[in-house]
Amino acid sequence: MKPLEGIKVLEFSTMITASFAAMMLGEQGASVIKVEPIETGDPMRYFGTNKGGISGIFANCNRGKQSIRIDLKNSEGQALVRELAAESDVVIHNFRPGVMNKLNLGSDELRKLNPKLIYMAVSGFGTEGPLHNAPAYDPVIQAHAGFTASQGQGEPVFVRNLMCDKITAYTACQAVTSALYAREKTAEGQHLDLSMLDAGLFFLFPDAFMNHTLLDEDAIQQPLLADLMYELTVTKDGALTVSASTEQQRARVLQALELEWLSEDPRFDTMEKLIANLGEYRSILSDAYMALTTDEALQKLQDHDVPCAKCHDRDEVLNQPQLAVNNSVEVQEHPIMGSLRVVKTPARFSGVVLRAGAPAPAHGEHTDAVLSSHGVDAQRLQSLKDSGAVA
Repeated sequence: MKPLEGIKVLEFSTMITASFAAMMLGEQGASVIKVEPIETGDPMRYFGTNKGGISGIFANCNRGKQSIRIDLKNSEGQALVRELAAESDVVIHNFRPGVMNKLNLGSDELRKLNPKLIYMAVSGFGTEGPLHNAPAYDPVIQAHAGFTASQGQGEPVFVRNLMCDKITAYTACQAVTSALYAREKTAEGQHLDLSMLDAGLFFLFPDAFMNHTLLDEDAIQQPLLADLMYELTVTKDGALTVSASTEQQRARVLQALELEWLSEDPRFDTMEKLIANLGEYRSILSDAYMALTTDEALQKLQDHDVPCAKCHDRDEVLNQPQLAVNNSVEVQEHPIMGSLRVVKTPARFSGVVLRAGAPAPAHGEHTDAVLSSHGVDAQRLQSLKDSGAVA
């Protein structure tokens, strides 16, 4: 039995945050109904490589769900959502603050109908303040939360994936499960607010802002971990990463490269001196690596138990033997998308790898089935379609 089996989630989302969070809940056993606009659905359906109107990124954030099409501006559509929410455990959305209230689907209204409901509202910046109603996409949040300041050497640099979107999704998922646990003890639901800005800063802060944590003037400043650990190590024919963060690991690097004499060199024989002369130290190591191929360097480092890795390209990542042993990736068949690769949810419950959910649904694929299962008879369903409330 999956841990969230029996939990019903009602999702309203565009793009990543709420979609990815709801999918993770679904992978852990929840039943997820994705409510999409009638005309085009979630715009993420069309971003990037796609087939039959379903893109790779949409497939990666929406498997295991049922898709229904409802016009949320239609009063009958709104009434229908209220009926679905009355039978749900979780509502999650990532609309701007106030939008759901204008649609008569706000937290107070839905939780009045269902006091046990967990209502998760994801926003870009929060519900108040000068930016509360500003549009928010991942690069915008990266700039506000300090990601661009933390990646570059003097100039802003983006993390080139939807980092803040996914961090927010993970945070939302964890908060929802905490609220569900609290409900087990109190029998009461609650409203949850989560901003991408807060989630991004909370995630980034421990290491990227470690030198902005101690506020007294006598605090001893040291380099950030990013300045010590994230240098690319270039070899004769490629590159690798070496993460020797302890004194023992650094000694083993010198042994692997036959540079043991550096540990006795008066420029580097204490941590303070090493940091002060880090450029010289790295230059000597760089010359040693440049005399080796990547495979030769890896073998020497691995023989001395040094944390290291070749910097794989995307194809190499997916073909790693370790992923095969972990049973992390599988191939599914979809009637529209054909063959597609999926990565399974990483958490293992009682040591079991949870099987990935069914492939992402077509737009509105389950409207009739879902509404019928919630007591909407054929006559009412046709009436809702005639009025444009559903499709």
